[in-house]
Amino acid sequence: MLIDSHSHLYVDAFLEDIDAVIERAKEAGVEKIVLPNIDKASLQSMFDLAEKHPHYCLPAVGLHPCSVKEDYRSVLEGMEGHLGAEGIIAVGETGIDMYWDKTTLEIQQEAFRIQINWAKEKNLPIIIHSRDSLDLTISEIEGAQDGRLKGIFHCFTGNLDQVKKIRDLGFFMGLGGVVTYKNGGMDKILPYSGLDNMILETDAPYLAPVPFRGKRNEPAYLKNIAERVSELSETTYDEVIQKTGLNCLKVFGKQIHNNYI
Repeated sequence: MLIDSHSHLYVDAFLEDIDAVIERAKEAGVEKIVLPNIDKASLQSMFDLAEKHPHYCLPAVGLHPCSVKEDYRSVLEGMEGHLGAEGIIAVGETGIDMYWDKTTLEIQQEAFRIQINWAKEKNLPIIIHSRDSLDLTISEIEGAQDGRLKGIFHCFTGNLDQVKKIRDLGFFMGLGGVVTYKNGGMDKILPYSGLDNMILETDAPYLAPVPFRGKRNEPAYLKNIAERVSELSETTYDEVIQKTGLNCLKVFGKQIHNNYI
């Protein structure tokens, strides 16, 4: 069960060759691709791609923290209605970003809290962006967790203490191309963390793994990520695929599981 739990295949970077990209993903053994949304403008292209590849490209609905502006409330009100659409697999991508613009922190937090409530109300997992804000996003989930929340801390690059906190919350961590980078830091984590709460992702078209670093990322490269996770966690490639695939089933539930039975 090789599943790309985070890929933005609907963006312009794939406009000219999306069919070939998806074909390469299938040839590489990728069985599902989750499509976290970015903003209001990207919704339609995401839905169009999911409709073209039903049961393979699985859409999520959310407002990326870097897209949170002063009109975020009205944007979220417009988005909320899409949560009831058939096939929606998660809320996201949402969270807090303190790398690009700290001046919007307060409204990012409020937008995040609104989407956390969506996840609770709709019984959907939440896909969390936490660039330079991992402790803060963990704190937000700690304050909101009432047993109804589950989801993924996307692009996890934290420490072992943060691994424990995320596990204690019943959440999972997404491992992407950074695990293949020489200075990515995951060589200090994976030998000790195990795979019990780990899943795989590409974040395509961003963060391509070695040997494709600096180029456009795509789901077919998930194999390279899995191979490096295998090396760092000192386990077999097949075990990585099995454990992370089962973890995806735990996160996303019947939306993915129904396609395996």
